Amino acid sequence: METMATDARNEAQTDFIYCCGAITEVLKFGSCQLHSGHKMLFLIIPGNPGVVGFYGTFMQTLHCMFGYRHPVWAVSHAGHCVPPDTMDMVEDASIMTTEEDVFGLNGQIEHKLAFLRKHVPRETSLVLVGHSIGCYIILEMMKRDPELKVMKAVMLFPTIERMAQTPQGKVMTPVLCHMRYVAYLPLFLLSLLPEGLKTILVKLVFGGICSLDYTVVQPTVGLLSGDCAANAMYMGGQEMRKVLERDNVTIKQNLEKLVFYYGATDHWCPVQYYNEIKQDFPNGDFRLCENGFRHAFVLDAGRNVANMVVEWIRGDLRT
Repeated sequence: METMATDARNEAQTDFIYCCGAITEVLKFGSCQLHSGHKMLFLIIPGNPGVVGFYGTFMQTLHCMFGYRHPVWAVSHAGHCVPPDTMDMVEDASIMTTEEDVFGLNGQIEHKLAFLRKHVPRETSLVLVGHSIGCYIILEMMKRDPELKVMKAVMLFPTIERMAQTPQGKVMTPVLCHMRYVAYLPLFLLSLLPEGLKTILVKLVFGGICSLDYTVVQPTVGLLSGDCAANAMYMGGQEMRKVLERDNVTIKQNLEKLVFYYGATDHWCPVQYYNEIKQDFPNGDFRLCENGFRHAFVLDAGRNVANMVVEWIRGDLRT
């Protein structure tokens, strides 16, 4: 019976909702609805693509390591998921305006704030965990809503500055900003393939990763639906144009709440950025990877990174 109870606690629930009028996937470990009795929520803000299925192992480990006491949720980026058959990409296309642009970078930030307002009680304390552009989104959330009850914000492989100037940014900026529409044709053709064939192709692409977490295969197949990848590329193009100078004001105001973890060989946020931010904020908690983890750590190191996060913040949460 004990084993069965533990297994049940390790199972995730997936909800599809409309948030800011766009399809949104929410992956949940632990309580699926929050009330005033829930003191704390771990909320994962993903990178790009903002597919929550990539973070299952990472989230499950966090949930387990904290004794299943705190719910662990991840909210996808707007439009970065395949809608179920009964739903569309947008709730009502006639009211979606270019000014709102929920699929753009600013819209994705407002999307996360709207999700919190609607689904998380205001008195619930938050442990925010960002990955890649999710770290930029978290800083913006804290800036735009200073009253958020953020206990800790963990920034994993943070792309919070000068993205277009990074080695990977220099390669991807022309693709995402000037050749995005050219990429739509092969994406469309891939979306027409049978699911089984797409699965085989994804496994071939990931074949060189020795310790691949196979739970990421199906979410990657879903990404090949066409619209999801197109929305991710659109958001990526805006990242290259809009993620420029580091927001030192917000970092300074929240320094005691922030933990940054930089990759040692990360082409999206080079070690130079780690050295500079550490020099600018000598009292901050900045860590450099010593384990060789890739930027897309969820592919093969979700459990390892989750264990590290637990060690970093356990004392602050008084668990």
